Order: sequence, then structure tokens, then C-alpha cells
Amino acid sequence: MSASPSEKSEKQPSDESTNPALGADLGWAIRLVSAAFRRVATESVADLPGGARGYLVLVALSTGEPPSQLALAKEVSLDRTVMTYLLDDLEAHELVTRRPDPRDRRARQVLITDTGRARLDQVRQKLAAAEARLLVDLDEDDAKHLRALLSRVATTARRESLAPGEADC
Repeated sequence: MSASPSEKSEKQPSDESTNPALGADLGWAIRLVSAAFRRVATESVADLPGGARGYLVLVALSTGEPPSQLALAKEVSLDRTVMTYLLDDLEAHELVTRRPDPRDRRARQVLITDTGRARLDQVRQKLAAAEARLLVDLDEDDAKHLRALLSRVATTARRESLAPGEADC
């Protein structure tokens, strides 16, 4: 039994207006998906100090050993000066705290607070709903597979974008 035209349009986007050459182009697809994700995700993190950057910092701090400010800046790919201002804002809202690193008193460790964890959980719920809207045409397995593949590609992209010696800056 075939689906009605209205059921087909709900399940699959119309490809009639997409140039086949564009539809097969990775750059075009990444650009479109990135722009759509930015739109839906920006709303989810809007009330968080620093928006998307603040979210990435809280995610990075949510597990593992507390990093130094410099290590955290490298991990989330932010300039260390930008990181300082962002941490000032997050700390003013009691989402993170900083302390001297016991291994190197010149460095400062960054820790997420209980308030920061609670806000991160709230934002993650909003973001999950936004992601679900974007991935509506994928079943659960496809969405999981897409996330895994994108994570691998992102790891490669990050590794390949580091020039020799850049990590030491």
C-alpha cells in the first residue's frame, strides 16, 4: 500500500526543488544543516551567559578533572582572552568557579558548580527538543548514526586544522 501524497511530504522533504548536483555536494549539505542547527539551537541557549559558547564550556566541565583556563580554551576552541571574559560572566552567574591549580599555582582550574549543572541540564533538554525538530525525518538509529559519524568527522577536522606548534600558543 503506498502512502498518500500528504503522508509522503510529511515523512520526506521535497527533492523537486533541489538541484541533484547540490543535493550530492557535502559542502552544500553541511552549510544548510549548520545554518538550520544554529537557528534552532541559538534559541535553546539564549538565556545562558555566553550563549552557545557558555554551553560548550559547561559541557566540557561537566565530566572529568577540572581543566586549567588555557586547557579549557583549547578544548572548546576559544581564544584565551575570550575565554577569560566568558568565565567572568559564567562565574558572576555562579555557574562556574575558579581556583588555583594545586599542581601549578600560576594556573587556574575551572569547575562547574551545582547551579551550573542544573542550568546545563535545563539547556540540554531545550537543545534536545530543538535537535529533534531538525532530525524529525530520521529514525532513532539514523539519528544516532549521524551523531556518531559527525563526531568522527569533527575529530578529524579538529586534528587536521591544528598547525604544528599552534597548540602551544
